[in-house]
Amino acid sequence: MVKRITYSEEVQCTVLEVKVVEGHGTTIDVVLVNGVLYEGDQIAVCGMQGPVATTIRALLTPHPMRELRVKGTYLHHKEIKAAQGTKIAAQGLEHTISGTSIYIVRPHDNIEEIKEAAMEDVKSVMSRIAKSGEGVYVQASTLGSLEALLEFLKTPAVNIPVSAISIGPVHKKEVMKASTMLEKRKEYRTILAFNVKVTPEARELADELEVKIFTANIIYHLFDQFKARIDNLKEEKKRKAAEETVFPCLLQIMPNCVFSTRRIPLCWGFKSLMVLQRIALIENKPVDRAKKGQKVAIKIIGSNSEEQQKMFGRHFEIEDQLVSKIKIKY
Repeated sequence: MVKRITYSEEVQCTVLEVKVVEGHGTTIDVVLVNGVLYEGDQIAVCGMQGPVATTIRALLTPHPMRELRVKGTYLHHKEIKAAQGTKIAAQGLEHTISGTSIYIVRPHDNIEEIKEAAMEDVKSVMSRIAKSGEGVYVQASTLGSLEALLEFLKTPAVNIPVSAISIGPVHKKEVMKASTMLEKRKEYRTILAFNVKVTPEARELADELEVKIFTANIIYHLFDQFKARIDNLKEEKKRKAAEETVFPCLLQIMPNCVFSTRRIPLCWGFKSLMVLQRIALIENKPVDRAKKGQKVAIKIIGSNSEEQQKMFGRHFEIEDQLVSKIKIKY
């Protein structure tokens, strides 16, 4: 145990949270496990839009007996020695990824190599985004939780593709990105938000763009919500298809049973088909359908307001048979 808790000079520091603090701008809360951080150190961090190289402007800690996350004034330090939690204020930290490591850039270091090393943590995550560009939008609180969610989504039993990822609260920009799935796959116009907050503005825009946002603190609950959405969309698609399907039928007009000569027929003639009008209602003890041999009264309305109304006794007679017009796709 002595060897395991021995202090090391090599800096080992992890980002816990990214937040905006009044008077300091965007800051990152970190835990320094080993080494020393100095005010003025140049650091490299992993960002959603690429590596960020910046300089530590301030090292802040709360006053004694107060937590780091409690709002208030902070103590400024020239240096922080491990092990300790601290807040780092610097420029360009807006897109820092929680859960990634901080790298110190020394005068003799190659900054490009350090920046590349800083992005190693997120490379494996980015590789899991679907190459087709189709999939759900996934958002999580930290890199670790994002990795766990992505690992779950790619399992054979789940198999949900991911089009884009992000870390932190859901804002309007994430909703805009998720809405692009409208032109590809409706069911993927979805944000799976794991253990993160959703801003009111994002909620409002999501309702406007018909983007579904599912939130949960347990991965399985997100999957259950998404699966329910898929099942609902399938049922909706089936119902719509059933409503729009036109089945072949042949009808014979009953003698002395035409009650209105203005709104009746479908179409007539087999050699040259004349489109007449569309059935609006089957009456005589209302039913949804009529089977072969059954006698029913039907009300028919025009299928196109611009079409000339087809009149019984003028355009067709009682001897003419009516047939359904089947939609044929070539």
